[in-house]
Amino acid sequence: MPLALLSEWLGHAQLETTMIYAYADTQMKRDAIEKATNNLNPLSKSQSGPSWHNDEALIKRLYGLA
Repeated sequence: MPLALLSEWLGHAQLETTMIYAYADTQMKRDAIEKATNNLNPLSKSQSGPSWHNDEALIKRLYGLA
């Protein structure tokens, strides 16, 4: 997301204010990625593939074949 847009959305008068909150160094990014992809994260245990992946009836309806 462009920082200028985020700054406006948050109501900051100065982009520098948004930069204080938006800053993340390399280690912070690594930690966030590790946390998001950790096996203990309940979101990473979701089913493999989208729920409609093997739903032939739904796929046919989406393509206008049913």
